[in-house]
Amino acid sequence: MTVLDHEPVPVDPGRSVRELHVLRGGGVSLVLVTAEQGLPEVLHWGRDVGDLDGRDTEDLLLALGRPVTPSGFDVPWPLTVLPTERDGWEGRPGIAGHVDGEPLVPRWRDVEVASGSGTALVTATSDTLTLATTFTLDAAGVLRVRHAVTNAGRAAVHLQALEATLPVGERAAEVLDLAGRWTRERTPQRRALTHGSHARESRRGRTGHDAATLLVLGTPGFADDAGELWAVHLAWSADSVHRYDVLAEARPVLGAGELLRPGEIVLAEGETFQSPDVVFVWSGSGLDGLSDRLHDSLRARPGHPVRPRPVVLNTWEAVYFRQELAPLTALADAAADVGVERFVLDDGWFLGRRSDGTALGDWRVDPTVWPDGLGPLVDHVRGLGMEFGLWFEPEMVSPVSELAAAHPEWMLQRPDDDVRTWRNQYVLDMAEPLARAHVLEAMSAVIGELHVDFVKWDQNRDVVHAVHAGRAGIDAHTRGVYTLMDDLRRRHPWLEIEACASGGARVDLGVLERTDRVWASDSNDAMERLPIQRWTELLLPLELIGSHVGPEVAHTTRRHLDLDFRMAVSLFGSAGIETDITRLPPEDLGRLRAWTALYRRERGLLHTGRLRHLDLGDPGLLATAVVGRDRSRALVRVARTVTGPRSLAVPLRLRGLDRSRRYRVAPVEGLTVPRGLDPVPPPWYGRGSLELPGAVLEDVGVRLLALAPGTALVLEVQALD
Repeated sequence: MTVLDHEPVPVDPGRSVRELHVLRGGGVSLVLVTAEQGLPEVLHWGRDVGDLDGRDTEDLLLALGRPVTPSGFDVPWPLTVLPTERDGWEGRPGIAGHVDGEPLVPRWRDVEVASGSGTALVTATSDTLTLATTFTLDAAGVLRVRHAVTNAGRAAVHLQALEATLPVGERAAEVLDLAGRWTRERTPQRRALTHGSHARESRRGRTGHDAATLLVLGTPGFADDAGELWAVHLAWSADSVHRYDVLAEARPVLGAGELLRPGEIVLAEGETFQSPDVVFVWSGSGLDGLSDRLHDSLRARPGHPVRPRPVVLNTWEAVYFRQELAPLTALADAAADVGVERFVLDDGWFLGRRSDGTALGDWRVDPTVWPDGLGPLVDHVRGLGMEFGLWFEPEMVSPVSELAAAHPEWMLQRPDDDVRTWRNQYVLDMAEPLARAHVLEAMSAVIGELHVDFVKWDQNRDVVHAVHAGRAGIDAHTRGVYTLMDDLRRRHPWLEIEACASGGARVDLGVLERTDRVWASDSNDAMERLPIQRWTELLLPLELIGSHVGPEVAHTTRRHLDLDFRMAVSLFGSAGIETDITRLPPEDLGRLRAWTALYRRERGLLHTGRLRHLDLGDPGLLATAVVGRDRSRALVRVARTVTGPRSLAVPLRLRGLDRSRRYRVAPVEGLTVPRGLDPVPPPWYGRGSLELPGAVLEDVGVRLLALAPGTALVLEVQALD
């Protein structure tokens, strides 16, 4: 629960008045102190330090006050909430730019800080700018920081950087962030924390398959369940900077911000630029502790999905561009029979779209393929009790399209400037009001007529060489995309949107302010999906991560995988199917039917519980548990990716249960228990279940089967009281 902030406490009133402003929430504290001149400093961000009063504040400042260090400035200098060279900071600046060629290094005055109800607002002025910085700490302990600067002078302000930073604990010794590529998103990379100013820049014009996602600094050897961590995420769907600075004369600093291109943000007199939210998260209990805070924060949002996440069937890997009414109604029949609740028609339904080479932007139903429109298919789907969803790629335009021919001036990238196509397409300038209005009307006509329940919003290329109104255009375009999404939701308040970008290239908290789930990857190879989803879970809870049962032979890797393995992987997400199930034998349809029933039965737990990633001491095993908030139930998936080093399988030890309660452990109903490689399996599998105290399950464990690569075991854990 959030503890309301106390009144600011004066410090050392005999000499000058400095005030502490303390935000507390979810076991986290942010302690700000005002300065005699200039912007305030952050004294502490991390574990909750409790209430501070007049007995503590003066000594706290004395305890943390800076000395004059050797071969440094002659007086102590502050590490402010927007550090620059003027303060004495020699790392990457929090704000940068120029006014008529003179470097932008504001001398802040008239500084005021107001705090209350989990929020602190810092305002200040300089000769050129006014500043408003907001800190918001929520009940989950997640801190959001946002800067806004306004040109207070007459000369234009050329802004080159506006980033949020916080100091972190000086025991931080390791760095973790994510990387990747198409169909292999969110691959972790870990290294030692080294001295210097380090910036991870992305210039892809979208979040990117290789996005940092979270930049994490941690104590030595931090793990899923151990270590103190400080992390940052930029809630923004385009160019970004994630950065840290380790300088000899300062505390380590962590931060992020939008990457601004030269000349992109030029503020005339009275104009304001507001940064995207920068999300800071502290954990005293490892990576799962970070996820707990982020998931709790997201689940508390007013716009978080509240309806049970439906079983989806997406038509893409079933039919690709081969759209016809009869095969699709047959697919819908099969989908309804196995328990699908939402049927999504993917790419290929609109004017002239027979391949990926044409027609983007022409959002009208193709009369050649659909002579009676989409109505007959939609009516058939709804008659089977399913919702209907539809694919769009609103930001894109094909060179071969009616839209490109009619309005070449709406392109964000001009073809006559030798800009390369990507998947045979260019980008529409969503900062252009006429272009945005056109797309809104075209989409609304289809969505309104058919009462489309769900839009898969795709975006299949990086945005490079983007120019709007003669300047670099990524910022304006991205804000235009957000506006289009918001306008569409206002027109059609029932509509849900999935953020897809050639798979998982748009996974961020900026787009999730206006969408209902993300598509984690274009890979439906369940073996590849295991690590992709595990590291997506670092940021997002399962209900926001789209995960489908793909074909037996994966489209992206040509790997063969058993249906039970594919279902076990998809179960831990916002689950669905993406294969031609009309070709499956009755036995497989029966297995899918049992699996969808399992998902519907357990999604209440999966989409509210706490995730625990279990280190079993075998690098070939990935174990994920979802533990109910009251610790009365859990689902555990153990998946084998490669063979292990030992022939005797390791025991499964469970974290997160109530150590004082007794639990029944058994394979879950709805998935087949794999045979395993043991000639004789562990004896408890013959009985079918075990009953043990939570302390034993955590400290001793349960012997696993010797799973073969490409198999998974899902267990249900149920308290007996």
